[in-house]
Amino acid sequence: MTTIRTTARRALGAVSLTAVLALAACGGGQGADQSGSGQQQGSQQSASDGGQQGLQSQQGEQGKPDLSGVPDPVAEVNGTKISKDEFSQAYESQYQQATMSQQSGGQAPDEDSLKKQVADQLVDNQLLTQAAGKAGIKAGDDDIDKTLDTIAQQNGMKSGDEVVKALEQQGSSEKQVRQDAASQFELTEYIDKKAKISDPSEKELKQQYAQLKKQYEQAGQAQSQSGGSSGASDSGGSTQVPAYKDVKDQLAQQAKTQQEGEAATKIAQDLRKDADVTINL
Repeated sequence: MTTIRTTARRALGAVSLTAVLALAACGGGQGADQSGSGQQQGSQQSASDGGQQGLQSQQGEQGKPDLSGVPDPVAEVNGTKISKDEFSQAYESQYQQATMSQQSGGQAPDEDSLKKQVADQLVDNQLLTQAAGKAGIKAGDDDIDKTLDTIAQQNGMKSGDEVVKALEQQGSSEKQVRQDAASQFELTEYIDKKAKISDPSEKELKQQYAQLKKQYEQAGQAQSQSGGSSGASDSGGSTQVPAYKDVKDQLAQQAKTQQEGEAATKIAQDLRKDADVTINL
């Protein structure tokens, strides 16, 4: 399976599209974002705290999280309740990601820590959603279509329709997927305007590309030392670096997404200061 970097992952884990994370966990776009594999692993690691506690052996074998004892509602934000169902959907997606990222270490995810993180993400997401609504930001059909197309591109798919179909296979309705995409657009639009986020410059992209080349060189050296080989290596054993023009758009998206994630965290922290928030976990 291949893990995939998504806007939903970076922008506060913006859980309006956590279903995309489940799609990523199933390898829905293999090879789509290999150019950022080092950064992917970093973002995944931040989404979970490896711990000795967690699943019992049977639960670990089944790969299912423990949702027993989760209250309903899980939280309340300025009078808006976050239901157990909403929390469960978000938690199961992130649990899958955390499980995948820790399989190599043989450790089960620390469920208590992960539950708290997901609850905090949902609260922050709701705060940002409320703020976007107050700012008069509303997604239209074209905005939703563009958001789905962006998600498709990030996951190695051809169109937003493919995203919808893939998520329908996981049990989501087209209506729900489009509602989630609308929420994602509104959050991103609000964050971009609030933080005045702009596209990265050519100089910044070249710096990112230099880091990417270094990652590939290190990967090639590791392969040579271990005597391994892969389809990404040439006959000499060194990992082939993609051309700048081939990864420029991905690098630009990654840079902007990282800015959005950092800005979203700060904005949500500021919103919490004057918010009425209760978390029942």
